[in-house]
Amino acid sequence: MPVLEKNCDVVVVGAGHAGCEAALAAARLGLETVIFTVSVDSIALMPCNPNIGGSSKGHLVREIDALGGEMGKNIDKTFIQSKMLNVSKGPAVHSLRAQADKAEYSRSMRKVLENQEHLTIKQAEVTEIIVEEGNITGVKTFTGTIYHCKAVVLCTGTYLKARCLTGESITHTGPNGLQAANYLTDSLKANGIEMFRFKTGTPARMDKNSIDFSKMEEQFGDEKIVPFSFSTNPEDIQKEQISCWLTYTNEKTHEIIRDNLDRSPIYAGIIEGTGPRYCPSIEDKVVKFADKERHQVFLEPEGVHTNEMYVGGMSSSLPEDVQEAMYHTVPGLENAKIVRNAYAIEYDCINARQLNPTLEFKNIKGLFSGGQFNGSSGYEEAAAQGLIAGINAALKTLGKEMLVLDRSEAYIGVLIDDLVTKENREPYRMMTSRAEYRLLLRQDNADMRLMEKGYEIGLVSQEQYDLLMKRKKEIQEEIERLEHANVGANETVQELLRQCNSTELKSGTTLAELIRRPELNYDLLAPIDKERKNTDYRVAEQANISIKYKGYIDRQLKQVEQYKKLENKKIPENFDYDKVNSLRIEARQKLKLFQPVSIGQASRISGVSPADISVLLVYMEQLRGKQEK
Repeated sequence: MPVLEKNCDVVVVGAGHAGCEAALAAARLGLETVIFTVSVDSIALMPCNPNIGGSSKGHLVREIDALGGEMGKNIDKTFIQSKMLNVSKGPAVHSLRAQADKAEYSRSMRKVLENQEHLTIKQAEVTEIIVEEGNITGVKTFTGTIYHCKAVVLCTGTYLKARCLTGESITHTGPNGLQAANYLTDSLKANGIEMFRFKTGTPARMDKNSIDFSKMEEQFGDEKIVPFSFSTNPEDIQKEQISCWLTYTNEKTHEIIRDNLDRSPIYAGIIEGTGPRYCPSIEDKVVKFADKERHQVFLEPEGVHTNEMYVGGMSSSLPEDVQEAMYHTVPGLENAKIVRNAYAIEYDCINARQLNPTLEFKNIKGLFSGGQFNGSSGYEEAAAQGLIAGINAALKTLGKEMLVLDRSEAYIGVLIDDLVTKENREPYRMMTSRAEYRLLLRQDNADMRLMEKGYEIGLVSQEQYDLLMKRKKEIQEEIERLEHANVGANETVQELLRQCNSTELKSGTTLAELIRRPELNYDLLAPIDKERKNTDYRVAEQANISIKYKGYIDRQLKQVEQYKKLENKKIPENFDYDKVNSLRIEARQKLKLFQPVSIGQASRISGVSPADISVLLVYMEQLRGKQEK
């Protein structure tokens, strides 16, 4: 029987948020790319929450955009409400979050893929990877067609051997009832890849017409909308927004859940996979936080052209009859009609310690992976990994040095480093607290940190790069102007200070010194800033933060300097840890298992102590001395 064979440069398996970014990156770098999906209608599908961004996740989206990715641009085109979170706190934790029109988000991203040069969309199930002498050479589909290629990026999301559970009812499908991918796992295992079984879940969707919003608190978007993408003109996205709503569970809700825990597949032992710690089901919340009298519930619209409302905060895998009773105890949902039941979903994913920081598998050259397949959770985490995996698959194919972002450069660096150096036994979720240098890695300066890299790779246009350089120059000039702009203790200045509850001046000072006062900022001082020009809001924002937090920023920069010294001490490939006599047994075992690429990475592996690192450094120095002789 003849076999159909085709040739391309890069194959991307899966067209979720990771797959879309990976495929676009490879194609935009000029490589003939094929992206496979079990359904073309599921491209950039949002099977769970209808939003992009949020705490720390907003940072990831901005970084994706700065590197030349698509997620930020796409949500700017398709959002229905936008809000900057944590504005009452410092700028390090400010995070943008936008409610998405799910159908429009998917449709818009699909259009981008369909019109991308060098990119082919193919609806087919990939069942095998083809490996020869430790190198990827292609993939095989369910129909037997072989695609020969130079690199493969696995972005299978939650589809591998997926099954959905609602109480005792189990369906062997992917999210939203889509076809599961049931064959690829066996091929991966046959090629020595270690697999995990993880679980996630989603809440019910309600008919908007059956909800009593008068019993809920209305949640509005920001009056002035800030875009995700640095290339989006803020004036182009100011529009009327759709409200979300807040309500709460109560003791009656919790009682129904407790009375039916034995019917939950999580507690009945039916579910094999490990669920996400930081996105628990309502059953988990009631059990683990038994002292809480209520939990927040957010009603979020799924889009403009649908009446479905997402019940955020109440994901569940309880049986349908229990769901009906449970949801109906929540104020405003007493008569609500469930359009789609809540369910849990189990799926196969990998142990990410098998990956290098480039997201290439250690044991199979040319095989990359990104997204929930790597043991993470969330659309934004997936897109970030997909972008890096796609970039590196392309760079490797082109014979160029691959991209690795470290923990001091980006949240993406923190995300990937955590995945490949830590033993993640549950779906990983990004949080601001995971970033040691978060004052430097703010969402507002992602372009300053990363756009130059995006330009060097070839994903950021000359026009965008020139605008970045212009803005950098303007920011520096504005900071210098403010540091030297003198203000006297005249009545106009004193009156402004009194209005802002700030101490009056005894002698002259500079605008920069006033900005450093906690109660003052760049904009509040505008009436006494005689030389101020009509400054771009991004320039004003960066100047204000750079001046106000200079002491803290300088301190973190010194910490980064120390961190970089360890990161730059590379460990040779196939390093023999058995020859380092003074290493503890546990440290030796962990180092052999993870095969870190640098001393910095080695120091973050659980079970490797500072004393072990000192021993390793001394041994490497002695080794280097012998080699030099």
